[in-house]
Formats: sequence, structure tokens, C-alpha cells
Amino acid sequence: MQGFLVAALLLTLIAAATDLRSGEIPQWLTLAGLVGGPVAHLIYAAVRMPGTSALAEGGYSILGIIACAFVPLVLYRQDAIGGGDVKLLAAIGAVLQPRLGFEVQVYAFFAAGLIAPARLAYEGKLFRTLKNVVLIATNPVLPKSKRRSIEPTLMTWFRFGPAIFLGTLLVAYLHWRTR
Repeated sequence: MQGFLVAALLLTLIAAATDLRSGEIPQWLTLAGLVGGPVAHLIYAAVRMPGTSALAEGGYSILGIIACAFVPLVLYRQDAIGGGDVKLLAAIGAVLQPRLGFEVQVYAFFAAGLIAPARLAYEGKLFRTLKNVVLIATNPVLPKSKRRSIEPTLMTWFRFGPAIFLGTLLVAYLHWRTR
């Protein structure tokens, strides 16, 4: 199973590098994970795990796509993360299946929660961004007369690809010997 961890590491390393450089995660990369994950699990089960259902293993990989895309899709609909991030997390679900895919996702959000404030503080935007967070959270529950506008120039984007790579790296470290 270490082969799947290596594949996930390579997938997320390339995604992180291109996300940092261009702000986008390539379609071909996420498509390779989304298609290659279930196919690789099907072949692996057929060759290396006799007595198990190869179709079940491939189906479990497809379940990983669905499970690992759910929360990111909700965030995407709220314009909180990009479409490439959603597809990358779904591809990780395909390659690592639901349990490890979801674990990568949790660690990636945790890494982003540590990296983003540090980056904002370094850029001198932390307090203005926190003010925006409070406004975004409180405006929907306030009466229209008390709502404050949010300046679009103070909104900031965070490239999530590197955090996904860090989450994958941690999962690979934690599960390398156990799988």
C-alpha cells in the first residue's frame, strides 16, 4: 500500500508547486488521480489481494472521491476554496480511499489554519482580515440597517495546494509502516 502513499505524495507535491507558481492546479493532474485511483485499486486488488473483490476495492476508491469531495464542495459553493482544491481533495480520496483521504483533508485544513495567519501577519494584513471574518460571520444575523459592507480589496485568497501536500506528507509519515 506504500505505492498509493507515494502516488498521493507525488500528486500533491506537483499540485502544490503549480499552485504556488500559477495559482492553479492542473486539470490533467486531478484527472489522473480521479481516474487512476480507482483503476489502480482495482488492479492492485486483482493481482495482490486474491480472494477479495477487486470491484469492491475500486468501488471503495470511488466512495473516497464522493466522501472527500463533500466538504470541499460546500466550501467551494461559499467561494471559500477554489475548484482545483476540490478536485485535488477528491483525487486524494480516490488514491487513498475514504479513511486516509479524509485524514489528509483534516490535516490540510489544520495546516492551512496555521499557515494562513502567519502569512497574513507577515504581510501586515492579519487584523484587517480578522475584522472581515467577524463581519462575514455577523452580517447575516444583523438587521439590514446595522450590517457593514466588506471592502473587496481587503479580501484575500490562500493557495491551499501546499497545505494539502503537508496533510498528505503527515498521513504518509503516520501510516507508512501500518499499511
